[in-house]
Order: sequence, then structure tokens, then C-alpha cells
Amino acid sequence: MILQAVLDITRRKGFEAVNARSIAVRLGCSTRPIFTCYENMEMMKADFLEYAFAFYEQQTAAWGMNEEACLSLPLTYLRFAREEPLLFRALFIRDMALDMHRAEDFYKEPGNGRKAETFARQLCVDVQAGREIFLDLFLWAHGAAVLTATGKLDLADVEARRRVKTVVEALAAPHRS
Repeated sequence: MILQAVLDITRRKGFEAVNARSIAVRLGCSTRPIFTCYENMEMMKADFLEYAFAFYEQQTAAWGMNEEACLSLPLTYLRFAREEPLLFRALFIRDMALDMHRAEDFYKEPGNGRKAETFARQLCVDVQAGREIFLDLFLWAHGAAVLTATGKLDLADVEARRRVKTVVEALAAPHRS
């Protein structure tokens, strides 16, 4: 209940609006139940980010069912930024848990290597090329998604699909024979 309340607040007002009082108001109770479940707000925040990321994965999995496999990840990421800008900001801008100081650090994150290998198979390129393309595509998609979530860019689905397809084809072309 608490995490769902935090999700509701974040989706409507942004994560900056979340505090014990706003959660209590949303739940229709005092702040006591919140601090019975959580020692402090930092513990609640950590649980919330996991909860919110699961929501993100559920949403994007549903949306990705109708997309070409190699376009699914960037297109659903862009759509999430457009449809859930405040939640996108909380997950992927404000509190993004990506420890990436160099581009290669992208592959230290759990799951990115496996996703790149799958991506390589989808594009019919070798794994090393797939890793390079996948990283470059992430950097492009993240930039476009940040611009979208902050209201600086409005990519409708048709235009987003066209642009992502163009980027993927341009990145893959040098790796194909």
C-alpha cells in the first residue's frame, strides 16, 4: 500500500513531492504506519525505486509485444519517457543507479551484456559488434528520452519508430557484409 501510494504521488507530482506527510495523506492515515514499516525515508526510497522499476518493466514489456525485436527496447523506453515523464525522471534521471563513468562501464550493469548478445543475434552481427551498437543505441535513446521526459522533445510513436530504425540501421551497417 505504501509503495503504491508513493508511485501514485510520483506519477502525479514527481518524486520530489514524496514525504511521510504526502504518503499519509494519500493513504488517509497518520505518518505512524509509514515509520512502522520503514525505519526512515531512505529505506522506503530504496524499496520504492525497486517497485517503480518493476512497474516500468511491466509497462514496457506490454508495449514491446508489438514491436520489432531490435527496436523494442529503445521504443518502449521513449514511450515510457513520454507517457510517464515524472516517473521516468525519478528512475532514469534523478536517481538512476547506473555507475557509468566511461562508456564501457555500461556492461558492468546486470543484464546489459545479455541484452547486447540478444540484440546482436537479432541484427545478425557478431557479439562484439552487437555490444558496440547496443551501447551506442542506449546513449542515443537515453538522450532522446531525457529530452522527451523534460518536455524538450515530443516524439510521437510513428516518428520515434522511424528515427530509432534509422539509428539502428546506421549503427549496424558498418558491421554487416
